[in-house]
Amino acid sequence: MDDLKVFSGNAHPALAKAIAEYLGIPMGEAEVMQFSNENTFVRILENVRERDIFIVQPISSPVNNNLVELLIMIDAMKRASAHRITAVIPYYGYGRSDRKDQPRVPITARLIADLLTVAGANRVLTVDLHAAQIQGYFNIPVDELTAVGLLTENFKKGNYKDLVAVAADIGATKRARDVATRLDVPLAIMEKRRLGNNDKTETLNVIGEVKDKIALIVDDEIDTAGSLIGVTNTLFERGARDVFACCTHPIFSGPAVDRIAGSRLNKLVVTNTVPPKNGKLSEKVVYLSIAPLLGEAIRRIHTGQSVGAMFEK
Repeated sequence: MDDLKVFSGNAHPALAKAIAEYLGIPMGEAEVMQFSNENTFVRILENVRERDIFIVQPISSPVNNNLVELLIMIDAMKRASAHRITAVIPYYGYGRSDRKDQPRVPITARLIADLLTVAGANRVLTVDLHAAQIQGYFNIPVDELTAVGLLTENFKKGNYKDLVAVAADIGATKRARDVATRLDVPLAIMEKRRLGNNDKTETLNVIGEVKDKIALIVDDEIDTAGSLIGVTNTLFERGARDVFACCTHPIFSGPAVDRIAGSRLNKLVVTNTVPPKNGKLSEKVVYLSIAPLLGEAIRRIHTGQSVGAMFEK
């Protein structure tokens, strides 16, 4: 493991440190800062020549700053003659812009893939992409981990009766089906329509039986929490006894914190792919650490073992 180095930008240093602790290695030393003119500066403070480098940096708020930091760190490692550079991106920002669903709009998720490749990344390690086909935007290897097992274990321990997994929308059906299979519970699906580009949605229908049951809403990320609260209210209106939720990426932008804190939601279980936002959410939101999952994947990539074997029964 002497050739393995884990570095971090300013996006989520606590997660990078936890990954390094799992691997039993010290954090790589680097200076990552902004000048007064907002230009990002990176300097690697140790020898990385012919080393296996993993840069941990979710593309989370502030999204553009963190993305540029990651690109510049990759370039610095390449120019310092690193043997292999893996961009560890727990949250892949711009992942929702994965197709042309309107005239004259970009496919930004593809643009980010091109930028990472041109910067010098040799492979990417990420968690629960918004759409699995984003892997196809890359011409370098991509390892996509899933937090479904981590999230469902939390509910297995709770031993809830009459549980039903609920897909937050049609796009979340596969993820919700995986949760339902792991928990051996039925599946329901929320049908909703997105209104324009302003993060507003209208819940239309519930496909499945939720009356007198404990509903578990499943989604990949929570942004402004508008959809989450709409689904929660609809489930209570349809007779659900309690409503829980789980997601991989707790973005919690804009009014999300206030919406969740003031909602009828019983509990929300998330991971720390992005830095946690506690405060008034501390009693309602449960954070699970994604560090062991990422750390084990890094160890397997470094030693040439199968990453997929981590998820085999």
